[in-house]
Amino acid sequence: MKNGAAFITGAGSGIGRATAITYAKAGIPVAVVDVSEEGARETLSLIRSSTDVPAEAFSCDVTIDGDINKAFFAAVERFGRIQYAFNNAGVEGFACSFQDATDENWDGVINVNLRGVWMCMKYELFHMAKAGGGSIVNCSSIAGIVGFTQMAPYVASKHGVLGLTKVAALEYAKQNIRVNAVCPGVIQTPMVDRFLKHEPESKSQFIQATPLGRLGTPEEIAEAALWLNSDKASFVTGQALVADGGWVIQ
Repeated sequence: MKNGAAFITGAGSGIGRATAITYAKAGIPVAVVDVSEEGARETLSLIRSSTDVPAEAFSCDVTIDGDINKAFFAAVERFGRIQYAFNNAGVEGFACSFQDATDENWDGVINVNLRGVWMCMKYELFHMAKAGGGSIVNCSSIAGIVGFTQMAPYVASKHGVLGLTKVAALEYAKQNIRVNAVCPGVIQTPMVDRFLKHEPESKSQFIQATPLGRLGTPEEIAEAALWLNSDKASFVTGQALVADGGWVIQ
């Protein structure tokens, strides 16, 4: 990996936290970014207790342009250069039929999962283009590959993330910026835990629906994101790496 820091959103828990720790253990300075200041600081503490790699926590709501501006350029000031980004912040919204989806549910999911990724990418791409290159990984989902009932806003947002990924990969290839996406399956995260709290019987259904016969771990997605951002994936851009235990190939 080249010199430079990683800007990781949604790093206060789940996949984002695991990714921040994984990057730090790989020797990459990390900007730990989350809407929850407490969550970001907890991740920062975990990084500092296990590595001596520079890291800093930043509070940021990815639905607010001013927040992103403040957090991103504070990270640039702290680290000098953002070489890598993992746009991971996301919400699941509320499960409901297509007809019952409310404006509030739609806007809440789209604003975080899609608009938030778009706005973060604008800052990242601008900075990386001026700095001579970089690598961005966006967190989509298997819901960006296939459809799921009762989840129209979430599915639409994650399909949109793949669209943004492809467009940016094409537009910025000549500026030495690679843009890819990772598409997790069902991963044991706080988001999935919230869902299973209301429908505990779904866990066994998820496991049965996964050919590898288990849920994924945040650390497995973190390793996928790290590879996509690394020079080992130097000829990979505009791609969606599916890490789902075989779910979508059935």
